[in-house]
Amino acid sequence: MIKRVSIGLLVLALTTSSCVSKKVYKDLESKYADLKKENRATADENSKLSKERNALDLKNKDLQSQLDKAKAERDKLSADYAATKTTLDNLKTSYAALEKDSGAALDTNVKKNRELLAQLEAKEKALAAEQERLNKLKAELQERSARVDELEGKMAAQEAGMTALKNKLSKALNSFEGKGLTVEQKNGKVYVSMENKLLFGSGSWIVGPEGKRAVVEVAKVLADNPDIAVLIEGHTDNVPYAGGGQIADNWDLSTKRATAIVTIIKDNKKVDPKNLTAAGRSEFAPVASNDTAEGKSKNRRIEIILTPKLDEISKLLNEL
Repeated sequence: MIKRVSIGLLVLALTTSSCVSKKVYKDLESKYADLKKENRATADENSKLSKERNALDLKNKDLQSQLDKAKAERDKLSADYAATKTTLDNLKTSYAALEKDSGAALDTNVKKNRELLAQLEAKEKALAAEQERLNKLKAELQERSARVDELEGKMAAQEAGMTALKNKLSKALNSFEGKGLTVEQKNGKVYVSMENKLLFGSGSWIVGPEGKRAVVEVAKVLADNPDIAVLIEGHTDNVPYAGGGQIADNWDLSTKRATAIVTIIKDNKKVDPKNLTAAGRSEFAPVASNDTAEGKSKNRRIEIILTPKLDEISKLLNEL
């Protein structure tokens, strides 16, 4: 939702460029281009996944083609076998009738019978070998189809799980609506964004009472979802830090703020600390223009990014 608002603001700014300075216009134009690149990157990722799925479909079609061909060959061998057996039966009947004839005629029929028996035995062996190959192809096709179905099921379940997680967080944080807190689901992840006005005082990394209450609610949800990786990012605006003391610059401040959020979350003993990562992004990942007070306020924020663990899905993809 924040990205859509940002794009709207950029478009509005571009369409009214005659009212702002050339520098601001170029900055907005650049940000608009960056957002378009990010949108194209998302589209490229979706295209890549579609291509991988199409490749799997082509493999399945190839196996199905081999299976159909093997069935046709087996059916032809079965027909040849039946025809040969009929001929043999006819010759056996003739043989019985010719037993009363001369020894030469009898020897000829005996030789033909032996040849037909040899042919019949060879066709039986060929039919058995073809049936075995058919069974292997069928088993391979069934196994691959089962893995594809399992993969699709896990991906759907994962997406549903992230949607449920997003809804649970939205419900838990409902009382903070309109206070600079948003919950959004995109690209298979859930983003909880909290503006610093909810969490910190100016130049401080100490979390205030209301902000701490919001983070504690997030921690409760994370405690019930142990298979989620949690990245906490600290962000600032582009105003250089001028406080001194224990803080060197905006990088240091954003890192300390991210670490402060991690500390509150891990106070919930049900949350596995191995799932937590703190990172400072300073001023270099803004979501709004730093040319306005409102934009600066949106950029001063903490983002909690929740990502599902993809070990099982990666394993299934490698097995295909």
